[in-house]
Amino acid sequence: MGQNVHIRATEILARGKGIAKKVTFDYEAHDGQTVVNTREVYEIDDAVAVIPFDPERGTVLLTRQFRLPAWLSGYRGSLIEACAGKLEGEDPQTRILHEAEEELGYRLHDLQKAFDLFSSPGNTTETVSCYVALYSPANKVSEGGGLHEEGEHIEVLELPLHAAFNMVETGAIRDAKTVALLQHTQLRFAKSVAAPAFTSGR
Repeated sequence: MGQNVHIRATEILARGKGIAKKVTFDYEAHDGQTVVNTREVYEIDDAVAVIPFDPERGTVLLTRQFRLPAWLSGYRGSLIEACAGKLEGEDPQTRILHEAEEELGYRLHDLQKAFDLFSSPGNTTETVSCYVALYSPANKVSEGGGLHEEGEHIEVLELPLHAAFNMVETGAIRDAKTVALLQHTQLRFAKSVAAPAFTSGR
């Protein structure tokens, strides 16, 4: 069911990799009342993320890196995350296969869509397309690590799926897209060593 929304005014606050705006709008609430609000919104490019899974060994590939916003919020560790990147004009499947080679050093296969999610719908427009894929040691093509010239210094982690999933409960993994993707992967693969049938996304 569509929402009846009227944009009254928009003010550009800042431009960078995205656009920060102050938006005044009204909408009809569930009880029929017209609500007027002003919100700051950050318009940024959509993103894509993937959890690669090795069905033979029951392992997943993740990344670990420093994130300034998390540090400014008081978190003093590096964040463990799913491999991810901005779309930058590419389709999600093409982009995430490229990111996986760049960040993880693996050529993934049998890419399959898991779900889409809003990363932080209270203040950003970003949608993250989330995927699972398969890999094995034979698919390793480099050491990964990202592009140092772009400030990326990414550590590649290979963990048993059950261990990675448990890290969500201990608080060692707290990135939202990664938590959602690990839960999806755990539900999909936990009861079987062999991979279920995949529809190739390549």
